[in-house]
Amino acid sequence: MRPLPAGSRTLTLAEATTSGKAYDCVINHNITDLLDTRSIAAPKLLVLHETLEGRMEQQGAEFEARDMRALLNTYLASVGGHAIAISRMKAKSWGVTSTVVQNAADSEAYLPHIGDVPSGLRVANHITSKRVFLAWDFHEAALEGMPIRIVGHNPDMPDVSAADDWDHLKRMLASHRFLVHTADARYEDGYNMAVLEAMAAGLPVLTNGHPSTIVEHGVTGFVATTPLDMREHARRLLEDEGLAHEMGEKAREYVQRHFAPERFRVEFSRAIQEARKKWSRRALKSTPARG
Repeated sequence: MRPLPAGSRTLTLAEATTSGKAYDCVINHNITDLLDTRSIAAPKLLVLHETLEGRMEQQGAEFEARDMRALLNTYLASVGGHAIAISRMKAKSWGVTSTVVQNAADSEAYLPHIGDVPSGLRVANHITSKRVFLAWDFHEAALEGMPIRIVGHNPDMPDVSAADDWDHLKRMLASHRFLVHTADARYEDGYNMAVLEAMAAGLPVLTNGHPSTIVEHGVTGFVATTPLDMREHARRLLEDEGLAHEMGEKAREYVQRHFAPERFRVEFSRAIQEARKKWSRRALKSTPARG
């Protein structure tokens, strides 16, 4: 788990809903959160981290996607809520917002990349239940038998464990040669937070072909069209530490340009202000006119 930002504190949902405190904004990271916080009289911001199609597939949902979109849109309007998505793919999937605020990674927060461990790194949780989303068949076909360390909460996978803490994960990023990321384009983006963090830490990335990948083939990593391609690219990076360093530095520069924390703060603050405006407009509409 990543460390809490400076100035933050934790509290339970019960504490939040009964404290009577005035909140500037309630930030919800999924629809369940949005529903659970409905009794808090404050502006609501919903952050969409997943696609609607992915959510439906994972839950085995029987409802129609268009019905869910309409229901969520109606609910947001009724509570004066505002929604943003972390990518264009997620925004298009849900159809309730056009506002995209991409995640950020601070390259200054990571250790210098050494890459002395001749092994790839894969960071993923709940792999068994997300095999389709993670294009895990591609991963296995490409990298079976190769030195790849999997990190994450996967209790059903032998010899796989989560990092002890944030510092432990940063040490692994500093020591391993490259990061692996695969995803099914029907359900997931071609990159996630693990990719951004790895690139910010100076690792090149191996990924499967994907319309929204941020990896530039041969510059910040390798984009593989087949499992055999990925296997050859992995072998090349394992054998050539200098190449991995060169690509990793380009990856770090890319994240600094396109996923900087400063940009994130500006855009997320703007989203909060929009949520507050919508909340205020709803409050005005619901206030009885004086006769």
